[in-house]
Amino acid sequence: MIEAYSFGKICINGTWYTHDLRLKGKNVFSDWWRQRGHFCDPADIKDLLTGVPDILILGQGTPGMMQATPELKQFLQQRGIELIEQPTTEAVK
Repeated sequence: MIEAYSFGKICINGTWYTHDLRLKGKNVFSDWWRQRGHFCDPADIKDLLTGVPDILILGQGTPGMMQATPELKQFLQQRGIELIEQPTTEAVK
């Protein structure tokens, strides 16, 4: 699915994206904006959490600025969803 990543762009199934995005299964949701910049809240990913996934991988961008909020961490913990936060270079692996 993810074929390549470098700062500011990612290739998924032959298509290059240059904006933040979300992935769920084979679905790509591009041009993702959050309520609070580089912070990810439960409301920002509500649609991804339907069906209660086992793991949420949060790519933090190359400089590692994206962060899960304490509210998101608590939300995931209460539902038994593992959170992996890594710079995107590592997260795509």
